[in-house]
Amino acid sequence: MPTVSTNDFKNGWTVLIDENLMQVIEFQHVKPGKGHAFVRTKLKNVRTGSVVEKTFRAGESVERATIDKREMQYLYKDGEDYVFMDNETYEQINVSPNSIGDLANYLVEAEIAILLMFGNEIVGTELPASVELAIAETEPGMQGDRVSGATKPATLETGLIVQVPLFLEIGEKIKVDTRTGAYISRA
Repeated sequence: MPTVSTNDFKNGWTVLIDENLMQVIEFQHVKPGKGHAFVRTKLKNVRTGSVVEKTFRAGESVERATIDKREMQYLYKDGEDYVFMDNETYEQINVSPNSIGDLANYLVEAEIAILLMFGNEIVGTELPASVELAIAETEPGMQGDRVSGATKPATLETGLIVQVPLFLEIGEKIKVDTRTGAYISRA
């Protein structure tokens, strides 16, 4: 793996420190009046999600981890695992629910996701900013109930519960923001 100097850090880079994959959240070069310069960083462990602060000497070398972004199509759920197909090689892989996390709430068959891979290990998942999901269950809107901005809970086809406007019915498709889990609009 290539080594990089701590002077060259950029936000979003992933580095290997003590066998841990760490993503640089923020960094700051500090040059005190006396003594040597140093780099103060805030790092997020990619596997566990914990955030730590670490100080490096200026110019110190660390290994930069190569993270591959592979576009994959979600096929189906096999027991607990999710089965994805690589769009280039057509190879199928099983992905554990731990690797996907909360994004499982937005996965429907044939949905395209980007899996972040370090070697053969899946270290993260990315979805588009919004997805279209069908409403599986919701209460009917009452006649005359037209309060401006009123909402009701709706269960989507993936099991996610979202607040939607009163006029939406079962079977309608809506757009949902994958970052916040909020209703955006009708599809």
